[in-house]
Amino acid sequence: MKTLLYIALLTSLTIQVHAQEGTVSIEQDARIDELLKMYAEVNSKSDFYQIQVGFGSYQKAQNLKTKVDIDFPSWYSKIEFESPTYRVRLGKFKTKLEAYRKFEEVRKKYPEAILLKPEEK
Repeated sequence: MKTLLYIALLTSLTIQVHAQEGTVSIEQDARIDELLKMYAEVNSKSDFYQIQVGFGSYQKAQNLKTKVDIDFPSWYSKIEFESPTYRVRLGKFKTKLEAYRKFEEVRKKYPEAILLKPEEK
């Protein structure tokens, strides 16, 4: 008897529930687009030297990045996808001299590493 009462109560409640419709409008400051553009320029890889430590499958790149982060904890490191492989890159060096010095340090642990020059504009 109680089960029938509960079923009847739940059925009547679900019939009365209606989905609400609405619209969402987002007001965004126009300067946000400018900031995003500036951020992209500052972080573009065309302005600095990097050291590519290795490449391969995503799993291999993750494992390598973990090792690199342990070996060089204060340096910037990143996994980038360039078809068909994932590449582990280290550092953001503004000058060739700084990049070469760091490159020599990295090659002691990762002899396959290569120094990448900034892209020409």
